[in-house]
This record gives sequence, C-alpha cells and structure tokens, in this order.
Amino acid sequence: MQRRAAPIGGLYLLATLAAAQPAPAATTAPLELPAIVEPASGEHHPGKVIFHELVTPDIGAAKQFYGRLLGWTFRDIAAEGTVYAEASLAARPVAGLVQRPLPPGQQHQPAWLGFFAVEDIDAVVKIALQRGAKLLFPAQSFPNRGRETVLADPQGAVFALLASSSGDPPDVLAARGEWIWSSLITTDADTDAAFYQALFGYEVFDLPAEPGAQHLILAAQDYARASANSRPPQAPDLPPNWLSYVRVEDASKTAAQAVALGGRVLVEPHLDRQGGKLAVVADPQGAPIGLLEWVEGEDDEVPK
Repeated sequence: MQRRAAPIGGLYLLATLAAAQPAPAATTAPLELPAIVEPASGEHHPGKVIFHELVTPDIGAAKQFYGRLLGWTFRDIAAEGTVYAEASLAARPVAGLVQRPLPPGQQHQPAWLGFFAVEDIDAVVKIALQRGAKLLFPAQSFPNRGRETVLADPQGAVFALLASSSGDPPDVLAARGEWIWSSLITTDADTDAAFYQALFGYEVFDLPAEPGAQHLILAAQDYARASANSRPPQAPDLPPNWLSYVRVEDASKTAAQAVALGGRVLVEPHLDRQGGKLAVVADPQGAPIGLLEWVEGEDDEVPK
C-alpha cells in the first residue's frame, strides 16, 4: 500500500534535470533493462510510482552507499556505452542506477527519478504536452521493461512515465528498504495537482496544512499515490521537484548512518503529520532521498 499522508518537504536541494533520463540504447548492444515485476502480473495501477532510477556520476560509490544504508544488493547490466545496475531487496527489484558523468561546468546535481505507471504512454504524453509539459526524453521501448519517457511538468518538476510490459507491482505495504511515498513540492499545488489529475485520473483531497500552505493528496483506485505540496516559505528558491521516500525502521539512526557513509542531512529528522518520523538526506554525490518511518496500524486507503 502507498502511504496515505505525505510530509511537507523541507530545505533539500533537487535540481530539475534535463539530463535525468534513462540512457539511450547503444546501436551495437541494446540495453536490456530488467522487468519491473517478476513473474509478470496482470495488474495495472495508473498514477502509481512503480520504479525509481538514480542518475549519478559514480555508480560504484552509489552502490556502496545504498547497499550499506538500505541493504540493497546490485546486479550489473552490461551494454556498450552504458553503465547500469539493478538494485534489489530480498530478490525484488527496487531501483536502477545509471552512471552519467557530469560535463565540466554542469550545474545539475545527481537525482532520483520516479516512474509513474501508465497503460498508453503516447496518449498520456499527448495530454501532458497539451497542458504545458516539456518532453525531455522521447518515448522508447526497452526489452523486458516496457515503454518509458521523461518529462517536466508545467512548473518544471521532472518525472517519468512507464508502461511496464510485466505489469505493475501490487498495492501492498512497502517493506523496510522499499519506496513508500512520493511528494511534489511546487510553486502552485492546485495547478500542478490538476495537471497530474488530467494525466492519471487522480482524485484530489485537500488535507489540513499550515496557514498559507497546501497539502493535496493524489489518489487512485482508493489508494493515496502521492502528494502535491506548496513550497515552504523558508525555501523561496527551491525549484519544483519530486522527492521519494524509502521506508526505514528509525529515521534518526538511518540519517546518522548516511552521514557516516559520506552523505549529509538536508532535513533533520522530525515527526510528520501521521506521528512517524521523516528525514531527507543526500548521498555522497548529492542526490536527495527521503527516509520515512511507518506508523504501524495506519491505513492508507482513501476514505470516502
């Protein structure tokens, strides 16, 4: 199950990356990305974030960091001109890592990219472009994986679409070390929520927030999928962005471990609105990632 309530973001840095794209297939050795679901399922959950990829200049250092921090294991996937690794937890794929060196003078920092499930990727791209999105990476098919593309929403936040050829993961509670929530920080939460509603058919729920702030839940199939949040006033220069959270047993201890492994804390551990604790850290190359404790007994189905 996806978590029902999303935390409002803090002072973390996430540049909108035109470079945050899956690597193109090489002409002599096409990149064969692993399936999202093994064995294949017949499930489809449009609007659910079903996969994440890290674009990083140092895939070796990233594997060391996330392996020790979250217990992930890695399998390298060879393709000429592309360095890619599949991250797994308990034999289940949880992420992909793509090595992409930053050119001299490049201002974009490494980042995690979330993939939203769709069934007809071309139809969704058409709607997105009509509503002011920008296409950053044209739709492309990969063996086993499916068809995917990368866009920036009208406010500039980067996201990806994936029509998985193996189906979508089921709606079950994330285990520790798995992704549990995705949160959008934006300059106009209402407008951005309407944009994603047009793409994925979300229902939008307005939850209580601090005076002058907005906290909108984006739901589909009776499950909360993500949230759209107004930019915090203490971070006026923060660009619109998506931030995804991994479930951890103890956000404070995991944040401290991230620092010991060469990362840094961007948002100090603190209680969220559901009574759990969250933090935001950056890996040694600078990619932000959220850490979120789960409050046992909480239900993330959307109330009617």
